[in-house]
This record gives sequence, C-alpha cells and structure tokens, in this order.
Amino acid sequence: MQSQDPTLPAILPLGVDALVVRFSLEPDLNANAAARVFARDLAAGNCEGIDEIVPSLASLMVRFDPASIRRSALVARLRALLARRDWAAISAPAPSRRWVLPAAFGGVYGPQLEEAAGLAGISPAQALDELRNARLSVLAIGFAPGQPFLGLLGEHWDFPRMAELTERVPAGALVVALRQIVLFANASPTGWRHIGRTTFRPFRPEAREAFPLRVGDEVVFDVLDHSAFGELLASGAEAGAKARLEFLA
Repeated sequence: MQSQDPTLPAILPLGVDALVVRFSLEPDLNANAAARVFARDLAAGNCEGIDEIVPSLASLMVRFDPASIRRSALVARLRALLARRDWAAISAPAPSRRWVLPAAFGGVYGPQLEEAAGLAGISPAQALDELRNARLSVLAIGFAPGQPFLGLLGEHWDFPRMAELTERVPAGALVVALRQIVLFANASPTGWRHIGRTTFRPFRPEAREAFPLRVGDEVVFDVLDHSAFGELLASGAEAGAKARLEFLA
C-alpha cells in the first residue's frame, strides 16, 4: 500500500453530499483491506448525518446529509478516525465464506484467453492452471447490480485494456482487468479481455437475497471441460447450478 505517500490516506470531495477516503492510487490488497476496516469502524461509530458507506477497491465513499452535518465537521471526524490506526499495517480479515463457481475458460467461452496469456507472458495452459488454483477475494461490488471485482491475480496479469471495445460479452462472462476478474452480471460491452464464463448469477432480483456475494468472500473456480460446461449451460438449470457456498472456520 502506498502509505509512504504523505497525501494518503486522502479525503476528497464528491459532489455536494459525499466524500471519498482513498488509501491507494491503484488496486492493492492492503488498501482494499484498509477501506473495508475503515468502513466497519465508521459504521460502528453511529455518526449522525451519514447516510451511506460504500467501500470499493482502494477507497470508500461516505454519503452524508448536509442538513444534519457540515462537510467540515465530517472531514474532521474522518481525520480523527484515520489517526487511530496504522493503515499500512492493516491486513484483510480471513474470509468466513468461500464460493466455488463452475467455470470454463478459453475457446467459445473465453475467446481472448490466449491473447491475455500472451500479454501476461505465459502459455494458455499456464494461464488456465493459475486461474484454476487462484483464491480470489471479492474486492468490491459495483458498476452493475451485484457485479463483483475479484482479485488479485499475479502482477504479470497487469496489462492495459484493449484499444477497441468488444460490443457484447454474455452474462456470466469472466473478464480480466488489471489483475482482477470481473464477473459480468449482465450482457455488456467491455474494453477488457473475455477469458471465461460461469453459470453463476451475482444478481438475482427474484431471490430473497438479491446479491449473494459479499465483499470479503473468497471465490475459487471449479474448472469444467467445455463439454460438461456446455451441458450445464444448456440445461437451463437454476442460475448458479453447481455453485456452492462453504462456511469457513
């Protein structure tokens, strides 16, 4: 985490009724952990006038009611709370839940896996092996309802986005972006590389729990061959079929 930079953590304005507390300028597991812990500390303080606290990859947004608390007073409160911890020493809490998601990579289900592997400087087989063995964390949820950003992959997966957009990737697409895997909740255009697909749906408006994933959950992929994955996809089974949730000690 870039805590050596004296400007970090930083408190920044966001419109007329929000602030951003930023812990890093790039994806970083320590900064992500700091954002999560700071969000927890802030919520525990029951500060009057705060309407919403939303942690993200390396920062969090604090939305407030200007009629209940002045911006300057909230900034002072945030600074006091920041002063209580060494944020560079914060580590992520151990996950209490693990999701195992059925997935297929390469070919028709991940047409840009080979290109992404080349940019990472490894073979497609090595890329598949790394993805199969990766233990990723839900770093943030956003952009679309329930859509998770999973990470982090090794540093060699940190390569730039494409020069042109892919017009459409399907719901369930696994897209690699800046050492993260983004699991697309809906069909969407993207400027990142489509390397796989899962049957898991991260947004279920019809369900009692519309957003099954939580920030801090661990995610691993149960990699299926294309034949088995195609059968699962074609079966029309319950969304997320064969996905399982494990509770960790």
